[in-house]
Amino acid sequence: MGPGGMNMKTNTNIKLPLSFILYGLVALVVGEWIMFFSGDRLLLGTFRVPDIWMAAHFLLLGFAVMIAMGSMYQLVPAAFSTPIWSESFGFVQLVVTAGGITLFSILLGMNPKYALYGGIIAIGGILMFIVQMVMTILQQKKKTIMTAFVLGALICFFLTFAAGFWLMWNIAFASITDHSTVLYSHIVLGVAGWFTLLIFGFSYKLVPMFSLSHSHSMKWAKPTFFTYIVGLFVMLGAFWTGSGLMRTIGWFLLFLGFVFFSLDIEAILAKRLRKNLDKPFSFTLLAICIGLGIHFLALLLDIISVDNPAIWGWLIFLYVTGWIIFSILGYLYKIVPFLWWSHKYSERRGKEKVPLPKDMVNEKLAVVLYILFIIGSIGVVVAALCSLSPLVSFFQGLLAFSSLLYMVSIVRILMI
Repeated sequence: MGPGGMNMKTNTNIKLPLSFILYGLVALVVGEWIMFFSGDRLLLGTFRVPDIWMAAHFLLLGFAVMIAMGSMYQLVPAAFSTPIWSESFGFVQLVVTAGGITLFSILLGMNPKYALYGGIIAIGGILMFIVQMVMTILQQKKKTIMTAFVLGALICFFLTFAAGFWLMWNIAFASITDHSTVLYSHIVLGVAGWFTLLIFGFSYKLVPMFSLSHSHSMKWAKPTFFTYIVGLFVMLGAFWTGSGLMRTIGWFLLFLGFVFFSLDIEAILAKRLRKNLDKPFSFTLLAICIGLGIHFLALLLDIISVDNPAIWGWLIFLYVTGWIIFSILGYLYKIVPFLWWSHKYSERRGKEKVPLPKDMVNEKLAVVLYILFIIGSIGVVVAALCSLSPLVSFFQGLLAFSSLLYMVSIVRILMI
């Protein structure tokens, strides 16, 4: 039990979640630097090219997915009060997934025709993870709304990689005609399905923990889940039928689901005992505002019939960066210190002087890094839309440099 009553200790071997997290941080740095050296592509708003595919998959698979997996190995047992189904299976899954993602991402950049083979290994690792989580969740005695979010996210995760495999098969053998439809389904299921549902679910656990909120309302949790799920499948239907009306309804339902989630977060924070929130945690809350704003902007662009691929490409970039990556960066500065503190100091608390989890984080550096991430993300988009090549390189370089400093700051926590 950590300070403030936050139970982050489980029976999971700490090496398992930390290995996923450390690989993810390396992938973040690699992905951002590849983006930096692809400045000309960014300037043109051209995202469907091999080097951008490679960077995007290092960021989304290597960083975001691996961090999510590692965090779930720690948070699912803690939140659901059930041990991981098989820890040894988890280490095998780690090796298979990390190897597959690395090979797949590199082949996408070097020779997309052969990326299928790396993708098969990565999908094998992901299927192993899904089996691990489903078997773990099935052991939970009392199911909650958080269970629904996690299972919904896992289903979207499976469908994302089914669509991804279809795309890889098409690149290798040119055997399907609906490439764009499958691609749009792949993107929506991945970024709006898997990642967003997962962040929603764990936010209902982590926001009260990190803000010390009690007796708070979660009345919008079920409407959030069902509205967002229906929105996802309406969007998929719109892609496959070509219905503009369905697409608009889908965007509206996704926006409405995010609004419901935001109302719950607001209600949780209204009941908090900790009036001054930690700076890294505040960054996570900012990510929620960004996510809500991008959902509204997507709905607005659809209503006014904006079909410019570059604008939608940059909107996806902002969604991935401002909502998904910012959420992960904010939560990691809370999760890693508590994870390490629980492993190293929880048994020694009260017997000797030990640091608190908050003492492990350099908040001043965290604030600087988050500001740099915000400036870099907005700067890249504005500079690219204004066709300012030197500024695109500058701001993407800022993101790449910030990601490197962020990785170093997390590693330093593990040295305390």
